[in-house]
This record gives sequence, C-alpha cells and structure tokens, in this order.
Amino acid sequence: MKVVILAGGYGTRISEESSIRPKPMVEIGGMPIMWHIMKTYAAHGLTEFVICCGYKGHMIRDYFLNYRKNMSDVTVDLATGDAEVVVDKSEPWKVTLVDTGLETMTGGRLRRIRRYVEDGTFCVTYGDGVGSMDITAEIEFHRQHGKLVTLTAVQPPGRFGAFHLHPGQEGIEQFKEKPSPTSDSAWVNGGYFVVEPAALDYIDGDDTVWERDPLENLARDGELMAWRHTTYWQNMDTLRDMHVLEDEWNTGSPRWKIW
Repeated sequence: MKVVILAGGYGTRISEESSIRPKPMVEIGGMPIMWHIMKTYAAHGLTEFVICCGYKGHMIRDYFLNYRKNMSDVTVDLATGDAEVVVDKSEPWKVTLVDTGLETMTGGRLRRIRRYVEDGTFCVTYGDGVGSMDITAEIEFHRQHGKLVTLTAVQPPGRFGAFHLHPGQEGIEQFKEKPSPTSDSAWVNGGYFVVEPAALDYIDGDDTVWERDPLENLARDGELMAWRHTTYWQNMDTLRDMHVLEDEWNTGSPRWKIW
C-alpha cells in the first residue's frame, strides 16, 4: 500500500520557516517533520511513498536524491570524486517525487498523482502533522466498512484557559487551563486518510480543495467514515506549534515516536 504525502503548499502561517524551505522540510529534532511522518507509516509496514511537491519542491527532491549518502558511512576518493557507501544507514523506502504544480490545491494534487495509486487502496496525509496513530488498525477499520474514504478524527486540546460564565454575570464559576478534549468536544480532521482510487472521481481539477467539495460530497453519498484517534496528535501550522513539537522531542520520549 502506498502513502501519499501532500507537501506542495506555501505554508504561509509559518512563514518564518517556510520562506526558507517547504514546511514539510522544517526540522524537529534535526530531521524534517515529513521524515517523522514517514517513520510512523514505516513502523506499520508502509514504506512506499508518493510525495506531492510544489512550492520549493526542488529542496524535497534534492533531500531524497542525496538521502542515502547523507545518512550513511561514505568513502570518498578525492582523486576521482567517486563516493562509495560502505555502511548503509538509510531506510529501505521507495519514494516517488511528483511535481504537482505551484498553485494546485490539495484535491488537484491528489488528482495529478492518480496514475501512481490507481492499483489499490492507499493512504494520504499532510506533510506537517504527527501522531501516535495506529495506522494498521485504521486500515483494518477501512477494509471492514467498505466505503471510499476513512479520515482520522481527532480532538485537539484547547490552547487557552476555558471558563464558565452565567448569563448577565461576571463571576467565573469554573476555570480550567488548556482543558483536555471531552467526549462532547468537536472532532476535527486529523489529516491521516485511507482512500480508494474511486474517491478521486470526486475531484474536478487543480482548483479543487480536497477538504471541501470532495469530502463534503463523499459524506453526502455515505462514502466517508471517521476513525477516532484519542491519543497524541499535533500539527505544525505555526511557529508556536513547531516549538511545541521541538519541546516534545526534547523530552527524549516524544509521544508520536512509535518506531
């Protein structure tokens, strides 16, 4: 089963970093966040990736073209310039890099890589969010219900202190700093999908946003299911999010590290 990673956006909400490199290449613990995502999938036996490139895509391409030599012990013959990998420390992954356009929306990017995934069920995720997802369990859930798309539903913890006020009164009845989600909290799209190729028929063209008409119409047709993920999940929309992830990594036991 292939894993498609959407990695072509501008990442404008973290422009402090994305002005220099694509957001999926922003490092957490010295490695691009996309590498952490790929390690999560690989821990579940999924090691074939299709990366949808766009903004500064050449940097992603160069990273993987040089990955094996950069990660391994190498002997360089300075007289000839030849380099030989003597101890290979790279992962046994197969990575297909596809230029899906600079201005293409998320749905359009999926439509452009259809030729690489039309042979069977595949996974899709964004290049900026990590979690302790049990991807094996999600795939099994997807196979059991038989619908076209499964999305991972998450309940992110609140960023701000929450409190209760009675109408017309200013006294605070109860205050809770950054409350954890509860059973009645809103569920949001956690960005880890399992998809059947037929779902791509819901995408019209480059201007189609995957999270709008395609998912809305799939839901209308009864072809969209949610798999609930209740443990660790964190995206990286902003510089603050990057620092949250870096702090988590520096604990020595980041909660998304399942490998």
